[in-house]
Amino acid sequence: MKNFKKQFPLLKQYTYLNTAASGLLSEDLLEFRQDHDLDFLISGSILKENQGALLSDVRKAVGKFFHCPPNQIALTSNFSYGFNVLLEGVEPGKKFLLLENDYPSINHAVEARDFKTCYAKIDENLEENIAEVVKREKPDLFAFSLVQWINGIKIDLDFLKNLKQDHPEMLIIADGTQYCGTEEFKFDASGIDVLGSSTYKWMNAGYGNAFFLFKESVAGRIHPKYAGFGSLQGKYKAEEGIFIGRFEPGHLDTFNFGSLLTAINLIKKIGLKEIERAVKTISAEAREAFEKENLLEPEVSKRKDHSSLFNIKGDDALFQHLRNNNIICSQRGTGIRVSFHYFNTSEDLNTLIKAINSFKK
Repeated sequence: MKNFKKQFPLLKQYTYLNTAASGLLSEDLLEFRQDHDLDFLISGSILKENQGALLSDVRKAVGKFFHCPPNQIALTSNFSYGFNVLLEGVEPGKKFLLLENDYPSINHAVEARDFKTCYAKIDENLEENIAEVVKREKPDLFAFSLVQWINGIKIDLDFLKNLKQDHPEMLIIADGTQYCGTEEFKFDASGIDVLGSSTYKWMNAGYGNAFFLFKESVAGRIHPKYAGFGSLQGKYKAEEGIFIGRFEPGHLDTFNFGSLLTAINLIKKIGLKEIERAVKTISAEAREAFEKENLLEPEVSKRKDHSSLFNIKGDDALFQHLRNNNIICSQRGTGIRVSFHYFNTSEDLNTLIKAINSFKK
């Protein structure tokens, strides 16, 4: 295993198992941000005169990373903003399929509007539950997280591809915030029509930047109402009414989106395949250790595949004990959420297990 920790100084002080809450600032990202603001300090609007080229590079980098044409990518400040813009373009009265207890930015945003809703249960039979509700309720749209924020249950991407083939008329809208950056993903070959993601978690790009990927057919079915000067600015938005321009009515910050470009370049430097291998390795080790200690709920233990995000059994006292031992994690649902990224090691996992066992004594 390569020493990935050098990029993230915080790891010298803490056992950081909290990427699912907030990704870390890397040395490369800090260097970009310092240089960017120094340039802004001494050049002012001259820096902004070149922002079109930078944003074009960001769009191209995102497109290459996720296998999506740049002219089908919208840049937004976060997932929630982009998703709400999208929902404003959906005809009232349409029926949405949601997952029970999915991330509030998805469910609450849909439920706050004049849509019909139906729900599938999140458990070890997630895919079967979805297929059953789709067959019975015939929803127009299905919106969900690729990885569940509380327990880390990860939907089967092959299932989504088959679901789309069986129900081509249903729009499939996915939140990749707890997924993007953990493994290779080819949007163009997937069953997903819209993929949105904030990038401050697993891509370690900081706050204030996100992206939405669209299949070409989406523009004819969703009609967002937002518009502004930014809707017409940029290489891929030369004409009024361009679909992605509806998601970008105002200025896009070169600081934040330059951070996204820097984060993608760091991932490329490390190697996405290497990151994927590291994430899957530590995830498998963690799952085995947690099952041995009886720390997982049955719906997770019974799944064939899982993410690197886990909810382990534990109360306030255990959470505080872990924090006192410099182990950073989060309280979510009825337990404690721990998440492992490519820079986490077996040593980090052992530190966690030892702290849990010492608490039991």
